[in-house]
Amino acid sequence: MPELPEVETTCRGIAPHVEGRTVTAVAVREARMRRPVPPELAAELPGQTIASVTRRGKYLLLSAPAGTVLIHLGMSGSLRVVPPDAPLRKHDHVDIVFGAHALRYHDPRRFGVIDWWVAPIDTHPLIAPLGIEPLSSAFSGPWLYRATRGRRSAIKLFLMDAHTLVGVGNIYASESLIRAGIRPSTPAGRISAARCERLVEAVKDTLRAAIQAGGSTLRDFVGSDGEPGYFQQEAFVYGRAGLPCRQCGTPIRQQVMGQRSTFWCPVCQH
Repeated sequence: MPELPEVETTCRGIAPHVEGRTVTAVAVREARMRRPVPPELAAELPGQTIASVTRRGKYLLLSAPAGTVLIHLGMSGSLRVVPPDAPLRKHDHVDIVFGAHALRYHDPRRFGVIDWWVAPIDTHPLIAPLGIEPLSSAFSGPWLYRATRGRRSAIKLFLMDAHTLVGVGNIYASESLIRAGIRPSTPAGRISAARCERLVEAVKDTLRAAIQAGGSTLRDFVGSDGEPGYFQQEAFVYGRAGLPCRQCGTPIRQQVMGQRSTFWCPVCQH
């Protein structure tokens, strides 16, 4: 599933083609997704100029005067900028047309979301419950220390809880914890203030490196230019069970936590 770096990569890729452009048409070929595409999208979006393209958690937000287009890529969704008359592929479900080019949504599993919201976007039921952004100044060592006091859940699961902190998915939680030298199963409430500071920097560094690499290639994810991300090729632990740790040579271990595969080094992480 595309996580924060993949969504940020898509956001940056489509923004130059969308911001300041006026929507001339909307074509919805398949409305049956995780949430049905509302008919108001095609009825109300044409004629609107997109003022900004931003990201909130794993959601893309295309803001216009009359409302906001909310897009979630689901398990296998992608967005590409194409000519409006570009040949359609199977699973090309929605086009938002800007005259000479279109933003085309492709989703084989149809688990994504495209919604049109005319109220303030922070009131949307998918946006309102979200926690803080990990690349923001709000995510700091003191904040993490306060938020984890009394928490018995594993620190990896804490990092992946979108109601607390958005966008740190399975790969990036594992990679952040090896950078910080913290074992994934460590109870969140037992991490010291100094280690919280180190973990915050590790999360930010990991996400920035992933964005720079264009995200990770998982299942069907590709960026807005059609190219896969390559961060996973540089992973320290994720997907490397039994292989030597890149830092000390000890075989990487694997276990299931929260129904997700977790990877760590028994020597470098404690």
